[in-house]
Amino acid sequence: MAFKGNLADFSTTQILNLINLARKTGTLHLFAPIVTNETIMDGQGKKRPKVIPGKERASVCFKEGQLILASVGDQDGNLANVLHKAGKLNTEQARVIRERGSKYSDKALALMLINANYVSKVDIVQSIRQHTLNIVFDVMGWKEEPFLFEENVLPAAERITVPIDLKNVIIEGSRRLQEVKPLEDELPNLDFALKFPDTPGDKFRGIHLGVEEWRVVSFINPKNSIRQIAKACNMTDTEIRKVVYGLLQAGLVELVKSPGMQPPKPPKPSSAGAFQSTAAKRSMVERLITKIKDV
Repeated sequence: MAFKGNLADFSTTQILNLINLARKTGTLHLFAPIVTNETIMDGQGKKRPKVIPGKERASVCFKEGQLILASVGDQDGNLANVLHKAGKLNTEQARVIRERGSKYSDKALALMLINANYVSKVDIVQSIRQHTLNIVFDVMGWKEEPFLFEENVLPAAERITVPIDLKNVIIEGSRRLQEVKPLEDELPNLDFALKFPDTPGDKFRGIHLGVEEWRVVSFINPKNSIRQIAKACNMTDTEIRKVVYGLLQAGLVELVKSPGMQPPKPPKPSSAGAFQSTAAKRSMVERLITKIKDV
C-alpha cells in the first residue's frame, strides 16, 4: 500500500523519521512540482495553489528502516561517474569504463574493476555510500515536491546497495540544513544563469580554482541556467550553490536571467495564526504516523 503527499505539509525529515520508526521497506519517489490554476485548503486551513506531480526528481530506497540507495533524475548514477566524482577514477579512466562497460550491470562492472585493480571493494562501497548521502542531504532541503512512498519496491537486483543507519542520516542532515540555509537565501532560484563580468580584467589571474570550480566555469554561458550546469557537472543543488556562491563572492561571475526563467512563485502565506497552523500541521503528521504504521 502506498502513501503520498507534499513536502509543503510533511518535511523530508518527518518522512524519514516515520520510515525509520516503522522499519519500512520500499522506495520514496519525489516529483517536480507543477503548479495548477486550482486552489486547495492546506493543513493549516489556508488556500494555496494545487500542485501536481511532474517528472520524477529523485528516488530514495529503504530496507527495514535503513537507507540503501538514492538517485536523482538530473544526475548520472553510473558507477564509473560515481567513482570519478569520488576521486577513485581519473577523467580518462571514467570515460573508457563508461564506453566499454555500458552493457554490464553495476555489480558485474564493480567485480571487473576490482579484478583489474582499478579500485577496491572498499572504494566502491565508500563511493556509493557518499553518493547516496549527498543526494539525501540535498533532498532534505526540498520544500514543495509531491512525494509517493511505495512499500516493498526495491532497486533492481543488479544495483549495488549500501545499508546506512537512518537515524544518523537524519541528525547529520538536520545539521547541514542549518549550514546551507545562507546559500539558499543567496541563491534561492537555480533557474538564473551566470555570465562573466563585462570587464573581467585580471580577476582570474592568480586565482586557484579546484576541479569542481573549473568544471562549473567551463559551462558558464547566459544561455545555461545554474540548474542545467549542475546537471552537466553531476552536482546536487547544494553542491552547485556552494561553487556558484564562491564564484559570486570572488566577483568572477554575475547572475543574469536565463532564457527559460520561470515566473516568480506566489508569495508564502503570512505567519498570522501561527499557533493554529502548528496545531493543524501536528494533527496531519499524527494522521500520517497512524497511516504508515497501518501500511
